[in-house]
Amino acid sequence: MNIALIGYGKMGHEIEKIAISRGHNIVSIIDVNNPEDFESAAFKSADVAIEFSTPDSAINNYRRSFAANVPVVAGTTGWLDHMDEVKKACAEEGKTFFYASNYSLGVNIFFTLNRYLAKIMNNYPSYDIRMEETHHIHKLDAPSGTAITLAEGIIENVERKENWNLETEEKESDIAIHCIREGEVPGIHEIIYESEVDTISIKHDSKNRKGLALGAVLAAEFTNGKKGFLGMKDMLNF
Repeated sequence: MNIALIGYGKMGHEIEKIAISRGHNIVSIIDVNNPEDFESAAFKSADVAIEFSTPDSAINNYRRSFAANVPVVAGTTGWLDHMDEVKKACAEEGKTFFYASNYSLGVNIFFTLNRYLAKIMNNYPSYDIRMEETHHIHKLDAPSGTAITLAEGIIENVERKENWNLETEEKESDIAIHCIREGEVPGIHEIIYESEVDTISIKHDSKNRKGLALGAVLAAEFTNGKKGFLGMKDMLNF
């Protein structure tokens, strides 16, 4: 399979290594210094583009990929106010887009566990709910896309919670998400249920970027030849 990389930071390098090890060809690499390559024959020859860039550049990367008729596997978070535009392109223009807030298999198991625990805890209002997430100092968005997905999973299943809020719980119906940026931490997410008598928590701690990179390559393999808006639930069939 021919793969284009959009964004060539630490994740881009890790994805490149895994893609090559799985027999794929990297036909184009686009970073901040060569955006004109979206117009190149090499980029247009890609079966799929894997994109890990920045929140500010993401939506324009998707537009330019769609213009070149190259399907996208998107790993950037912090751009979701443009999601309706992307979904419309998939529904009305036949574009292909795979989005996940986190491509790690372990994190997606954690998403499922989070929703299951939330269904149980819906029946126990004596427990308040909060979250903590820690990432490296280079991460530009807060809270992380993974934290938002976790919060949405709780809100869908716990009737007493309606919104998430950064750092503070302004109302009882809010879930406070505390964000820490330090060192080179790949990602730690913890859900905490606390009452007057005890605490219940679940936690996922990423050791490195390899799980994310492998998941992105697997998503590219899954996306190849498909149309529409896709996600990890489609690929993993949880």
